[in-house]
Amino acid sequence: MDTRGLFRGPIYALFPPAGLKAIVRRSVPQTRLVLAHVPPFKPDPRLFPFESRWFESRAGAVHYVDEGEGDPILLLHGNPTWSFVYRGIIIRLRKKYRCIALDYPGFGLSARPENYGYTPGEHAEVVRDFVRHLDLQKLTIMGQDWGGPIGLRVAADELTRLRSLVMGNTWFWPLDSWQGKVFSYVMSMAPMQTQLISRNFFVEKVIPFGVKHPLPDEVMHHYREAMPTPKSRVGAAELPVQLMGAKSWLAELERDVRDVLSNVPLLLTWGLLDPMFTPRFMERFREAFAHSEVFRLDAKHYIQEDSPKEIAEAIDSFLSPSAGSAAAR
Repeated sequence: MDTRGLFRGPIYALFPPAGLKAIVRRSVPQTRLVLAHVPPFKPDPRLFPFESRWFESRAGAVHYVDEGEGDPILLLHGNPTWSFVYRGIIIRLRKKYRCIALDYPGFGLSARPENYGYTPGEHAEVVRDFVRHLDLQKLTIMGQDWGGPIGLRVAADELTRLRSLVMGNTWFWPLDSWQGKVFSYVMSMAPMQTQLISRNFFVEKVIPFGVKHPLPDEVMHHYREAMPTPKSRVGAAELPVQLMGAKSWLAELERDVRDVLSNVPLLLTWGLLDPMFTPRFMERFREAFAHSEVFRLDAKHYIQEDSPKEIAEAIDSFLSPSAGSAAAR
């Protein structure tokens, strides 16, 4: 593969393309070279016009992008997406904000570690280490799907760094809806696990079902190529199991959200056409947070694909004291 677009700066001079097998650049505060994996593919810069950066996490090389200047916004993806899902939001917000989006281990361009359980608790630990590594302050965390509970766990652990929260089509409690229970049960069965791992079911079926309008082939290509082999899909197959398997972790998170985060300003950007994370989920957030705003979207589950412009505008309005609110309470 051509690695010149992925790895920039002094390492390119030290290691010419013919000899560059697995080099990763660790960004601030210090730069040093470590052995790592080769990313599964090179994103098309027309769709993903960002510099790839690397964090040496406890689980291996974690890919992220860090674009723009200003107060930071950490964008956390769900399943089976990766930082690519936030491209339309980053492009619109990076002129005023520092937009940071990473790929959990097992997703996107990040490493697929063997001694890793791919549980939300482990992902949250990696993200927390990442936030500390970059020493992010006045931080806004956005989470969608599994990015919600993962981001809220980090927010509760790093409260002094926090400015606000943006949540969309997600949750923070042990799932008690019939939709969630049925989905987790079916996806945890051996035949469906085979479909998830062998046939890339999440990418091929769940993503198309979770958007209002069909995604272009070039966009679907970026989701397929991020999980090109059965081995690379283990993380995506584990998360639906964790919908019920992480009950105790989610129960602890629910207590901490209510005890620690209830006064943090919250923006809810919610796709009203999502059959699983219905508006009832949104109302549970509003009950738990004292200061919340709602921006309702004509979107299904993957709101970043359906409504990037609307989400970016809502976030900018929410974070800009001088701007009138775009959200309805």
